[in-house]
Amino acid sequence: MTSPLLSRPGAVAVEGGTVAGRSIAAHYGDPLREQRLLAEGAGLVDRSDRDVVAIPGADRLSWLHSITSQHLDRLGDGSGSEALVLSPNGHVEHHLVVADLGGTTWADVEAGTGAALQAFLERMRFMLRVEPALVTATWAVLSLVGPTGAAVLAAAGLPEPETGYAVRALDAGFARRMPPIGDGTPVVDLVVPRADLDAVAARLEAAGAQLAGVQAFDALRVQARRPRLGVDTDHRTIPNELPWLRTAVHLDKGCYRGQETVARVHNLGRPPRRLVLLHLDGVSEVLAEPGTPVLSGTREVGRVGSVVRHHELGVVALALVKQSVAMDAALTVAGSTAAIDPDDAPAAADDTVSAARERVRAVRSATIGR
Repeated sequence: MTSPLLSRPGAVAVEGGTVAGRSIAAHYGDPLREQRLLAEGAGLVDRSDRDVVAIPGADRLSWLHSITSQHLDRLGDGSGSEALVLSPNGHVEHHLVVADLGGTTWADVEAGTGAALQAFLERMRFMLRVEPALVTATWAVLSLVGPTGAAVLAAAGLPEPETGYAVRALDAGFARRMPPIGDGTPVVDLVVPRADLDAVAARLEAAGAQLAGVQAFDALRVQARRPRLGVDTDHRTIPNELPWLRTAVHLDKGCYRGQETVARVHNLGRPPRRLVLLHLDGVSEVLAEPGTPVLSGTREVGRVGSVVRHHELGVVALALVKQSVAMDAALTVAGSTAAIDPDDAPAAADDTVSAARERVRAVRSATIGR
């Protein structure tokens, strides 16, 4: 199930081969230029490695409401959200991006996790009128990213979803507004028949979009602190450690698996770890792998997830670190010096933010000096 967009000029597949038999482009020859394209123009990113689950049935919304972290029983037609499936102990098992349209709820999820999600949903069906089906073989995800994306959609004769997670029907499939990445860069996901992937991409290219690889998308995603399941999370991750507590959890609903942990940690106000953006010195050409320890001296205080080379910020990473780690702590990752971004100071005083800024300057200056 290799994407047809991998046959385009300059395409280089994601290193490490396929996920669940699907392969997409890491870049099309110039990852940094492609990042600038997403930040300043309109880039089309092939994300067809993601799994897609379709859930028709009269009971679908009340059922999903009862088994996920999100308030979904009143989700209106033509709207979407994010949701989590948690373990009984409150650990994140699945992250769903949801859209409801025409009597079907769609959920696209991290590549390779769809089969496990479908198995969970089948176990929870009981006698309800729902029919979850893994439809990755026939449906695929594209992302149109950039400030001129609205003009591209208009030129292509395609609808532009409004703010929030609004969903608009296409001739086949739908378009869904997503939270911005980068420094406020707009994102619209298009879920389309896999057989139409090449044709839809060509239509958007003719309207002014240019292809960009998933490396460029990931760089802006990391800048925006948007985590990926299984990359920026581990088996201990709870929602309270991530921005998903705001986007995928409804704190005023209860009675779902893992809710007690979410409520208890929220009320105490101090999860064991927090997600931060790390600036790395970038001396090594080889980026650290997800799961690499974050060290303070010889003591392990966290782990990195996504590590990217950003066109403006240099080498940066998302990391889960212990709450006790100070903003100006001297950290290392695989031998590289690291510093926490000052914007991740938790309601800190001005002097704490200033110290964090000085630490980041020191890390980046050391890189330039070499």
